[in-house]
Amino acid sequence: MFKTQSLRDDIRHAVFAPAAIASLALVALTACESRPKATESATLAATPAAAAAPATTTATQPAAAAAPAEPPAATEAERAEHATYAKEAGKELESLTEDDGQWAVPGKNYSVTRYSNLKEITAANVSGLKVAWSMSTGTNKGHEGAPLVIGSTMYAHSSFPNHVFAIDLTKPDKPVKWKYTPEQDERAAPVACCDLVHRGLNYAEGKILMITLDGQVIALDANTGKEVWKARNGDPAKGETITGAGLVVNGNFIVGISGGEFGVRGHVTAYDVRNGKRMWRAYSTGPDEDLMLADNFNAANPHYGQKDQGVKTWSGDAWKRGGGTTWGWYSYDPTLDLFYYSTGNPGTWNPDQRPGDNKWSMTLWARNPETGKAVWGYQMTPHDAWDYDGVNESILVDLTIEGKKVPALVHFDRNGFAYTLDRRDGTLLVAEPFANVNWAKSIDKKTGRPVEDLSKRTKQGMVTKDICPNAMGGKDQQPAAYSPRTGLFYVPTNNMCMDYEATEVKYIAGAPYVGANVAMKPGPGGNLGELIAWNAATGKKEWGIKEKFPAWSGVLATASDLIFYGTMDGWFKAVHAQTGKVLWQHKVASGIIGAPMTFKGPDQKQYVAVYSGVGGWFGLPVSHDLPKTDPYAALGAVGIADKSGLYDATQKGGMLYVFAI
Repeated sequence: MFKTQSLRDDIRHAVFAPAAIASLALVALTACESRPKATESATLAATPAAAAAPATTTATQPAAAAAPAEPPAATEAERAEHATYAKEAGKELESLTEDDGQWAVPGKNYSVTRYSNLKEITAANVSGLKVAWSMSTGTNKGHEGAPLVIGSTMYAHSSFPNHVFAIDLTKPDKPVKWKYTPEQDERAAPVACCDLVHRGLNYAEGKILMITLDGQVIALDANTGKEVWKARNGDPAKGETITGAGLVVNGNFIVGISGGEFGVRGHVTAYDVRNGKRMWRAYSTGPDEDLMLADNFNAANPHYGQKDQGVKTWSGDAWKRGGGTTWGWYSYDPTLDLFYYSTGNPGTWNPDQRPGDNKWSMTLWARNPETGKAVWGYQMTPHDAWDYDGVNESILVDLTIEGKKVPALVHFDRNGFAYTLDRRDGTLLVAEPFANVNWAKSIDKKTGRPVEDLSKRTKQGMVTKDICPNAMGGKDQQPAAYSPRTGLFYVPTNNMCMDYEATEVKYIAGAPYVGANVAMKPGPGGNLGELIAWNAATGKKEWGIKEKFPAWSGVLATASDLIFYGTMDGWFKAVHAQTGKVLWQHKVASGIIGAPMTFKGPDQKQYVAVYSGVGGWFGLPVSHDLPKTDPYAALGAVGIADKSGLYDATQKGGMLYVFAI
């Protein structure tokens, strides 16, 4: 039975983490318990890098100063100087991404293929893979993303309160060289959607760049862990948080924002990696000057929409609280000099309160990383009525489609369709369902719009039943991998459906702005997940491995035709890239929602690393100890997690595991 939703119910059933608990007193208690104790001092202006500490020492953590203010936009003179600097700034990092001994950006390379040429671990010897070493991260919420390896140091991170560890790989006991914990606004944890996760770190010019849950952007000296600069990018009092990793491109650290369930207006922002100056900010909704559209925006595909759509496709001023947040994975093409990302759901979840296409939510974007100007944008799910956030990664590869080689962008969306586009101009080439889909019959390749089954469109005051996929999507943020050896994409997918009732909700800054009751259920066949091998040129599945729980981990592909991924109940697996045969598996302490990575150690051996720590939207009932009494809590996650047996299948707790032969 669905309930009429008041603001009190909206708070109770929102998708955000501790606040999904019915008792607001428990929310406050959770936030207080999560507040970090040791903090690093703040340096608000640019400072010279601190002197390097001895490799085995731990950085001291004095009490932090007040949180930084949001920096003003750079002046025209500062932008001109940065443009000159940017011509050389990206060369070091691009070179590091080409070194398979290291893992220098979140997705291994700018194309986010998560493919490594390392091949010491093979199908023939993977059965001998053992834990080489492991460590606790000291936190119990969900662990997403992957560590970085730069030279002989691994940089690992945790869930909130966002610890960062620099680990010395040259020594047998793998000592921590330094540890950093940022001081954060205690209001962030109660308003964070879908668990208190953190998707990773970035490196550039001797700095580790990170984002915090409470909306800070911080640069640390990679040798010492000392703060170099910090800036404010979001305000938890407005429901703004950050969980994404961001991406460094040519001297700009480009970051997003979370909070679509609080009416946050999405944006991406570029900060100068040298000093934290804000170079540009582009919004997802609103006037064209806020969107930062190039003069030739969507010139190749004017039917996608061009001028004034960020306002005209909304009712009144609804665009000001229109969502379209930007918490997913980013990619970059150095040849085209285009940066790719995508936007999330419009606010509210009730589509009847926001008539129109609601541009540019649910949109794939291509921007110039130096100017921020958008070259093209393609909206996948106009007037979203199902919370099909479009933020998943865009993988950049060259494919042969209908006999022609195309610089392609491949995106597996929450709405259940796999999109292959020409990344030069956004032209849609292939769009086929990779998961069980019934909300739409197909994607019209001429218009780019879905051909909907109107019986599955949600409405206020009416329960729409058996919509597939559910709001968690055919695939959530868990990143796929691509192997140039097989030409296939390896995609962790979900198989769930839902009943959905849209409900009226009023906007109050900093309060949940959801407007829906959701009941989740297994999809056809009963399994909740599947790892699939996908041909993006043809839009066909080659093989799949069904999983009891959603396949919520990232995927790693290697040159020895091995595919690594993890499961919600804690199995870390290696399978054959050609056939999908499981060749090896190891049980870890908690469910895996992190992304595997590989590197070459100082001893020249190949290692594979992964975080364990159950969580994310599906796993937060376990990571937050939510009671089973209300199946609608956490917008339906409690009910389906309970029925699936997840509470009994795994326990919470963050760990880093490193494996070797």
